[in-house]
Amino acid sequence: MAKEEIFPLVDESGNIIGSATRKECHSGSMLLHPVVHLHIFNTKGELFLQKRSSSKDIQPGKWDTAVGGHIDLGENVDLALRREAREELGVQAFEPTFNYSYLWESTVERELVYSYRTVYEGPFTIDPVELDEGRFWPMEEIEKQMDNDIFTGNFKKEFAMLKELDLSQK
Repeated sequence: MAKEEIFPLVDESGNIIGSATRKECHSGSMLLHPVVHLHIFNTKGELFLQKRSSSKDIQPGKWDTAVGGHIDLGENVDLALRREAREELGVQAFEPTFNYSYLWESTVERELVYSYRTVYEGPFTIDPVELDEGRFWPMEEIEKQMDNDIFTGNFKKEFAMLKELDLSQK
């Protein structure tokens, strides 16, 4: 039997104030827990997106940030970011740049998101349990598809925030 994941609970500043299971955090309890996101650009300025596995408990089958995952209890942001990139896409050698952090709330959970970006061309080794597929998207294509309900709500919010950053320093 798989061991139940334990997440740290945090306040809005990211200070650890407790812990809870994945199930408790995703049950509508609105327990604030931290996550990491990594936006991966290629040198042409295209953004890599993952299509979430149709078996996921949250937002199945939707296109989302290249890498996204929970910070485990006892793990720091950098370790979680590198672990998730390795697990989901097989990406190991990258230099992350911090974008911002923000609070995200859906109908079933509440997260403190730490968002980063990097430039990486590949290769990718997609984890078939976590993702159905992944590919680079031209920014214009993402813009055109924004109203078609193919992206997670969280990605839509982050994409708008990303566009406000000066990405010439990718």
